[in-house]
Amino acid sequence: MKSLNPEINGVTGAESNPISTSDQNSVRVQFGDGAVYVEPDPGHSFQAIYEQIFGQPWSADNGVLAPTMEGFVQEAEREKKGLSETVMNGYRPEALAVYRELVGEFGVCDRWFASLPASTQPNRLYVHSATSHGATGNDTEKLIKGYPQKTIFESLEESGFSFGIYYQYPPATLFYRNLRKLKYIDNFHQFDLDFKRHCEEGKLPNYVVVEQRYFDTKLSPANDDHPSHDVSQGQKFVKHVYEALRASPQWNDMLFVIIYDEHGGFYDHVPTPVTGVPSPDDIVGPEPYNFRFDRLGVRVPAILISPWIERGTVLHGPSGPYPTSEFEHSSIPATVKKLFNLKEFLTKRDAWAGTFECVLTRETPRTDCPVTLPEPVKLRETEANDKAELSEFQQELVQMAAALKGDHRKDIYPHKLVQNMKVSDATKYVNNAFNQFLDECQKAKTSGTHDSSDIVLCPQTPPKRASSRSFAQKLFSCLICDH
Repeated sequence: MKSLNPEINGVTGAESNPISTSDQNSVRVQFGDGAVYVEPDPGHSFQAIYEQIFGQPWSADNGVLAPTMEGFVQEAEREKKGLSETVMNGYRPEALAVYRELVGEFGVCDRWFASLPASTQPNRLYVHSATSHGATGNDTEKLIKGYPQKTIFESLEESGFSFGIYYQYPPATLFYRNLRKLKYIDNFHQFDLDFKRHCEEGKLPNYVVVEQRYFDTKLSPANDDHPSHDVSQGQKFVKHVYEALRASPQWNDMLFVIIYDEHGGFYDHVPTPVTGVPSPDDIVGPEPYNFRFDRLGVRVPAILISPWIERGTVLHGPSGPYPTSEFEHSSIPATVKKLFNLKEFLTKRDAWAGTFECVLTRETPRTDCPVTLPEPVKLRETEANDKAELSEFQQELVQMAAALKGDHRKDIYPHKLVQNMKVSDATKYVNNAFNQFLDECQKAKTSGTHDSSDIVLCPQTPPKRASSRSFAQKLFSCLICDH
């Protein structure tokens, strides 16, 4: 996108990485713009990201290193010979026509980092709770119980504001234990049935989360941008969401954020912050890494959309609240707290993270925002491969669905459950499990159940929608894409 706006800190084409960081005469692989259909999935585990950032494999004896961003090619070649060509290529703007339009018409943040140098799920947890509660990867025990930390959803409810989660497959937000309570069941809405209608009727809650399809099938291709999914499906999804929001009577009260959970192993040239980052809750991660959550992950795309944003805005680093503050996923709950004047921060991390309400610079909302966005260009010629093996995140979703359904009590849980499961099998399983979960919730509500250890739910009167207030307290919408 730098080719559209030189102010963006993007790649120029002069960037490169050596095949071997220990060889000063090593051949270097140049960054290019040839990405089309990406397969396979690059490494983005804790140890893979460590090597990408610091240029050498992880070791407990490494000590404190400077982030060189020189290890992407070396780590990719360690994963699979030739994978560095995938890691060192990005998309031209015309291949991502929807993003090209949004970046030109609204705002982009070019210094937003993943909350920690780890994989998908721990980073997604930061978006709504400013902590992963010690997780640096998959933790099946916590999947069963649900992560216990307080979320921004509860903070909003406490102050009389509403929230809604619009899902296309069982929502990943159910990784949080508290959202499995019966009183929140009506806050979950099926995207295809409710989102556009709620937009048209002006009935979107104050805080909206939109979750995409994580499983790639022939009838319903995935639209989360995770390799080997077709990113044009993700572009269609963003186009659909934007156009529904743009047509809503609530449009002038919106700030819409598109964010990626982590970089997915793909190259970036901007060094990740490794000093001055506070641990959210002083929890130390598991062996062997014993991570202290005191440095951030690799930079990710962040697009900010609102009629209160000037065309072509580029948001760089924040101006506080601390000298070392950065934009990262905890910036979302931090900004929500500030806009809605909520009672307290969730952790020390969102208290430290930069807030981005400064992007709303206009005194009046624009009237020239595009009503429609360009049609995406198909980038994958073949159909979805629904016989593919599951990604780690897809396995986690299946395991979570098993916990909701009660299958976590079986001896096949957790690893045997997903061992030979294909995407088509997983899609059926998670849908059936979540539908069974919803049915049990409705039965519990009808019977007047106040608490159920099986469903881990407790019905109460849903929070009342907030009365009309200033723009800053109207509506905040968030879409989290996978890498």
